[in-house]
Amino acid sequence: MVELNVQPDHVHFLVKIPPKLSVSSLVGQVKGKTAILMFQKYPDLRTKRYWGNHFWSVGYYVDTVGMDTETIRKYVKYQDKK
Repeated sequence: MVELNVQPDHVHFLVKIPPKLSVSSLVGQVKGKTAILMFQKYPDLRTKRYWGNHFWSVGYYVDTVGMDTETIRKYVKYQDKK
């Protein structure tokens, strides 16, 4: 994890992963583990039918970072300031 910013309705994070690890695998692990933890810590979340008993939405957005790593890191870090 390089940078993380949690907003009320979405999460931005910048990670550095090895080429052997697929992005979809990482996102699946993050979404799965955090959903389990949130439902354990806050069981009332399961009663929110408007989520369809899911903590995360189906999709996600991914982009690669090259020379702009610092720019992207600042974007993620200061997302709530925009």
